[in-house]
Amino acid sequence: MRLALGRHRKAVSAAGKAMMAEMSGDDDANPEPSVETSPKLDGLRRSRRNQRSELYAEVLDLRTTGMSPRQIAPRTGMSVRTVERWLAAGGEPEHRRPPARSVLMDPFQEYLEGRWQEGQRNGLHLWSEIKCRGFAGSRATVYSWTSARQQCSSTAPSNARWRPPSRRNCAWLLSEDPTLLDEQTEQFLGHLYDCAPELLQAGDLARRFAALIRGDDDAGLEQWIEDATDSELASLAAGIGRDIAAVRAAITQPWSTSPVEGQINRLKTIKRQMYGRSGYSLLRNRLLAAA
Repeated sequence: MRLALGRHRKAVSAAGKAMMAEMSGDDDANPEPSVETSPKLDGLRRSRRNQRSELYAEVLDLRTTGMSPRQIAPRTGMSVRTVERWLAAGGEPEHRRPPARSVLMDPFQEYLEGRWQEGQRNGLHLWSEIKCRGFAGSRATVYSWTSARQQCSSTAPSNARWRPPSRRNCAWLLSEDPTLLDEQTEQFLGHLYDCAPELLQAGDLARRFAALIRGDDDAGLEQWIEDATDSELASLAAGIGRDIAAVRAAITQPWSTSPVEGQINRLKTIKRQMYGRSGYSLLRNRLLAAA
């Protein structure tokens, strides 16, 4: 989904601009000051964005000369995988920290909001109160909530705090259950689907596949592959088709490779204890002795 959003990066940008234009019209009717950010931090972020843009432009120039990602990587100081990922995405990445959110806080949001409206601003007191109500999180979780709450006035309109999501966050939103999205996110996705209708189908296919993997019935797997063949998830469908037996087993069988992965981790640990210089016979004897 992230690669699909990368191929439609212009649509993501256009949808964000359309959404901000709508909000600016609403804000004109009821203007409120937005939360100010540090000019120094903004300048640092802008500088790093420019550096990534220049680096991507250099990668494109080298690519047009016929160089492979393995040849481009040492010239730009990047890893081969990073070069491949940037080229596949069609642009440099967006480094934006996702909003902090704790699932443990969800059952207590209404209570905390009420206490906040009553004037309680002490994080320790709030943590003590909800702890008596069954909260299992730490004080730091409540402190993070109070810090974020102080930055946004409860009387400020939600439009003033909204900003366009990154492509990574868009990939998550497209895979999320539409009934769980808020009104602003639905409006943004509506603009996005208008600019790139292919993403509407991709999001539906992503949710269908997630439901298949989490369930225990593989009856709809072949139909999903057929539907995804001509979509933004065509490469995923092709990979699943090549190894469909393993995917069916993952859906229908209760087994997992976790025990195998644990043994592999133990083997690597023993090998690294000898700085990778052990022969096969010594490594075998140590592994069997540890068992």
